[in-house]
Amino acid sequence: MKAGVGIGDVKNVIIWGNHSSTQFPDVKHATVTKGGSAVDAYTAVNDTAYLQGPFISTIQKRGAVIIQKRKLSSAMSAAKAACDHIHDWHFGTKPGEWVSMAVPSDGSYGIPNGLLFSFPVTVDGATKEWKIVQGLSLDDFAKGKLAETQKELEEERDEALKACDAASMNKVSRPSYNLLSELDLSITTNLNGDLVVHEQDVELRSI
Repeated sequence: MKAGVGIGDVKNVIIWGNHSSTQFPDVKHATVTKGGSAVDAYTAVNDTAYLQGPFISTIQKRGAVIIQKRKLSSAMSAAKAACDHIHDWHFGTKPGEWVSMAVPSDGSYGIPNGLLFSFPVTVDGATKEWKIVQGLSLDDFAKGKLAETQKELEEERDEALKACDAASMNKVSRPSYNLLSELDLSITTNLNGDLVVHEQDVELRSI
């Protein structure tokens, strides 16, 4: 909206870090096509205060705002993102373009090895292999944002590992179930001519 173009004219925006209110939407390396020419996003918008303030907070809180306004889950938004994700993974990224994916860090940009973190990545459509984009410059503002979301992810990881350790030390025995009798199946048709399968005499016994 601020740049006066459609979403298809904006390329290489990055989401760094967590899927939470600490995620960092970064347009420092993004391009905007206006009047047939590609310019950097900061030039196209011409409002640094907006790009480093309201723009970031709006995206960080978008999911919560959807839930608040609709009084329902933002599941459709997540589903659309998942579909786009699989599309990019299957078909690959275009030359000179990247997408953001949460992948295990290889130490790029100072993020600890193994930490699941959203990075800019390219995907080879033939091999389906992804690679973290290297060599992008980060100013002090960006470094601060990455450190913030990294800290949150490390805290979440540590909390999850503690929960797993606690669960393994306090295992609760629960009954499992086996089918002791074979299913007695009958097949009929309904008024629409569809096949209907009926299950009868199914016995479950805990072991």
